[in-house]
Amino acid sequence: MTADPTAILNDRFDEAMKAAFGDDLPEGASALLSPSKNPKFGDFQANGAMGLAKRLGKPPREVAQAILEHLNVSDIAEEPEIAGPGFINITLKPGALSAAVAEMDSPELGIEPAADPNSEFRKQTVVVDLCGVNLAKQMHVGHLRATVIGDALARLNERLGHEVIRQNHFGDWGLPIAMVTTAIKDGIDAGTIDPQDLTVADLEHYYRSAQAECAPDRRGLAAVEKFALGPKARAELEEQVAGAEAALARAKEGLVALQAGDASYMTVWRQICHITLEDCFRNCRKLQANVTDEATAGESTYRDELPEVVHDLESRGVAEESDGALIVRIEDLTGIKEPCLIRKSDGGYLYATTDMAAIRRRVRKLGADRVIYAVDSRQGLHFKQVFAAAKKAGYTKLIRGEGEAELFHAAFGTVLGEDNRPFKTRSGENVRLSDLLDEAIARAEKAVAEKNPDLPEAERHEVAKAVGIGAIKYADLSSDRIKDYVFSFDRMLTFEGNTGPYLQYAQVRVRSILRKAENEHSIREADIAEAPLVIEQPEEKALALELLKYPSVVRSAADSCEPHRLCGYLFDLATSFSSFFTACPVLKADSDELRLSRLRLASLTGRVLRDGLNCLGIAAPERM
Repeated sequence: MTADPTAILNDRFDEAMKAAFGDDLPEGASALLSPSKNPKFGDFQANGAMGLAKRLGKPPREVAQAILEHLNVSDIAEEPEIAGPGFINITLKPGALSAAVAEMDSPELGIEPAADPNSEFRKQTVVVDLCGVNLAKQMHVGHLRATVIGDALARLNERLGHEVIRQNHFGDWGLPIAMVTTAIKDGIDAGTIDPQDLTVADLEHYYRSAQAECAPDRRGLAAVEKFALGPKARAELEEQVAGAEAALARAKEGLVALQAGDASYMTVWRQICHITLEDCFRNCRKLQANVTDEATAGESTYRDELPEVVHDLESRGVAEESDGALIVRIEDLTGIKEPCLIRKSDGGYLYATTDMAAIRRRVRKLGADRVIYAVDSRQGLHFKQVFAAAKKAGYTKLIRGEGEAELFHAAFGTVLGEDNRPFKTRSGENVRLSDLLDEAIARAEKAVAEKNPDLPEAERHEVAKAVGIGAIKYADLSSDRIKDYVFSFDRMLTFEGNTGPYLQYAQVRVRSILRKAENEHSIREADIAEAPLVIEQPEEKALALELLKYPSVVRSAADSCEPHRLCGYLFDLATSFSSFFTACPVLKADSDELRLSRLRLASLTGRVLRDGLNCLGIAAPERM
């Protein structure tokens, strides 16, 4: 990994403080290192001696001096100085920053790819559970975060060199699925439904209709009896209940037929799956999220494994019977009194059963070292129970070497409307994802046309797709994922502030500078790549220090499953570049040497912005 002076200095200060104060060093003591606000005081200032002195009951300058006596930074900095009541000023050696940036200026941008177990960064197999669509339903705004966050986490781990396996957990099995499959099959058999004309919107209509037909209104019938509402009302409710019970019985027959692999039912079910998934993949392509058929694992694929899991848990005493149901007690592992329910008293399986089978497959067959679930926070208790039960069952034991796979719930909050309520249409329906994306592109095209009216129409539309989709994704990813956030087209599509278009435009600005360098000064990018770096001005130093943080930020965002860390970094980098560009003339620099050096800094900034946006799944257009 590239030597980041900030990281090096923090490590050296930590070592010096431990050496100076030993066991007396309070927990959490820090150097409080930050870039100097005034260049005359050096490049960095460590302010931790004051707070530490108070906790130790010693004079601040005495504490600062004790730290300096053990501080070794001679390889990258001049002799540190104590100023004022106990500040420690650090000035980097003239060539230290330039050398570090030059080292980072490589195809890998300072990110050391994960390698064999002996490497500092061990290569892992990372399984990412994302998207999670359901059969016969259109994707809506509720699928946005699971897809966007999951794809970003997969991309971050891929960027680090890990083997990443995406898993689109497709809800395609169970009684509700049998309801809609049976209803559509009956329609096909009766000649009222043409399977070739079915759309995902049709499937959703039939899904809702089938569920309604299979729902007996027993409460209504009870109310008729209780309040003596008369024979007409009783007859109507009795007819409804009888019809619903017959429809439900028919659906249960369909479920048995599906479970038995009946060809006539399976043909209809496969057609419904195909239509649903094609719509899903179409939305994901538009969203620029890598979710494919190969990455899709339907709940149906686990159906033969569920009896195996239940038998295994029961035979080894991991699960026990309770009132006819089968449970795994997890209080000893988690403190949670509610056990994990594996099989219902009627013999039926649950989501937990499928998730247990999924963990077993992902660790034992796919070889996962880490399994990340991009699923909303409302499923928190469920995953705590399932993770604990899987650990108790031994399903998390690594197939390579010792240890256990990490199971991580990358929980996220809700997308809210501007009324701070869950984002819905005016009629109270979920907002369809396809409609949301189309509107984002249309609004972005209008904004791009106003900003650059000379763009050809075809290019403008491509740029609008990049900007509109990028704006939606960045607004989602830049929020701390556990928090709810308010969806606002006006805010997310602005070209100013912490938005996707602002970062895309910063990258476009770099590309424009490099084109001008070639067209007006005959400076090729190959010439820029070999130019010596001269980093002297405060804005040059600030930009260089920001660039050097990139490898550690990518690793931190991947390790913590927090894409907003990378978003915040990219915004800081773009802001630092803007300050650099304003204060330090690039193409009009005072000398050829300085021009080439600043072009190299600009070029590296553009590459980091592009690489970072790619880690988030956001396109970086050439022009806007």
